[in-house]
Amino acid sequence: MAEPTSRPAGRVAVLKPQVFAWAQDYGVYAAVLALLLFNVLFTPHFLDASNFRTQLVQVTPIVIVSLGMALVIGTQGIDLSVGSVMALAAALVVLYLGYGWLPALIVAVAGGAIVGAAGGALVAYVGVQPIVATLALLVGVRGLANVLVPQLVEFRNPDLIALGSSSVAGIPVIVLIAAALTVIVLFVVRRTTFGRQVVAIGGNRSASELSGLPVKRVLLIVYVISGLLAALAGVLATARLQASDPTSLGMFIELSAITAVVVGGTPLTGGRIRVLSTVMGALLMQLLAATLIKHNLPQSWTQMVQAVIILAAVYATRKRGTR
Repeated sequence: MAEPTSRPAGRVAVLKPQVFAWAQDYGVYAAVLALLLFNVLFTPHFLDASNFRTQLVQVTPIVIVSLGMALVIGTQGIDLSVGSVMALAAALVVLYLGYGWLPALIVAVAGGAIVGAAGGALVAYVGVQPIVATLALLVGVRGLANVLVPQLVEFRNPDLIALGSSSVAGIPVIVLIAAALTVIVLFVVRRTTFGRQVVAIGGNRSASELSGLPVKRVLLIVYVISGLLAALAGVLATARLQASDPTSLGMFIELSAITAVVVGGTPLTGGRIRVLSTVMGALLMQLLAATLIKHNLPQSWTQMVQAVIILAAVYATRKRGTR
């Protein structure tokens, strides 16, 4: 009598890890699809082209910052300075705009790279914990940005404004830039020696050092890339707003980026980088916030739902690591 009931139980025991693994790998895609379907059915004017354009434009800075954050988390690190780097880039681009939009952009992105190099050097060569090193930069760089530009400054440079507002075939330029960066980072992670080194270092740093991998150099480059991408996101956000506001620009975006990476399936313990899923994680958070707002729910609901999603994603990655 016991044998017939034991076989289904055994099948359930076998299927449960498989279902769990599928959900961890593809759950973010299913969640985005479900949220899209819900909005199509219950949200008025959701299918309007203007709405899709707005959602994509709003999520673009988070996507760009999240790409750099995914690389950092892949090494078992964290970068809390990205929001402050965005603010610094906003300050630098408006200060150097008199020399032309392109020199101003180069200076702003270079500033982000320098901040990233400082964080990477502290982590790789000094041995400071990533959360401590980048937390110090979060505070210091935001302060520097506010000293350089203490208040909101509007500008009328047509080339920089076009960077944030123009379109190609109906697609905003900043969305195309984010898409191109996604493809580049995906290629780096999957097809280059550097990408494999990043994953290996995140999986086991000690073993990577013993095997002769340039661990310190790779860590430094990863944080430089994160700073570069954060600075570029700051310039694009400034161009879209047509104003530089280091006081508020990029505030708490590090939390949004970490959420996108974790929800996308990249574990905080490193050793794995899911680029496309990170982008989908950012889209999921944007759609969730927009959905709650369109249905007249307060911002506090969005924050609580996001907290639940973060906890579920971290639990999923932890469970996967223990199997």
